[in-house]
Amino acid sequence: MKVENDMQKKSLTALVRHHLNHARDASSGRSAETVYGGHAHVLRQTLIALRAGQHLGEHDNLAEATVQVLEGRVVLTSDGASWSGWRGDLITMPSGRNSLEAVEDAVILLTVAKLIAPAAS
Repeated sequence: MKVENDMQKKSLTALVRHHLNHARDASSGRSAETVYGGHAHVLRQTLIALRAGQHLGEHDNLAEATVQVLEGRVVLTSDGASWSGWRGDLITMPSGRNSLEAVEDAVILLTVAKLIAPAAS
């Protein structure tokens, strides 16, 4: 009997370097890749690189989410409050409307655990 092994390994260091270079060259000033998860999973991790001055516009956060700063500096804003994050920081995103700005060239790992709707009874 063959047992499937779902173990995967990715170098975040290599991904940071690749996506930061891509963001610096891209007209949008950004680059992103889902490194784990997707529509069929509860957990989703997305690596996002932003050139200094670029934003992730306001969006609703209805799930549990964190932002880990892998490179550079960012500011997360929610309901008039803001938090600065530097390389190595982990920011827990509050629920509600959030936006993120790269104060300097930055790469973050956005982790979201989607809420699962209760089964209909």
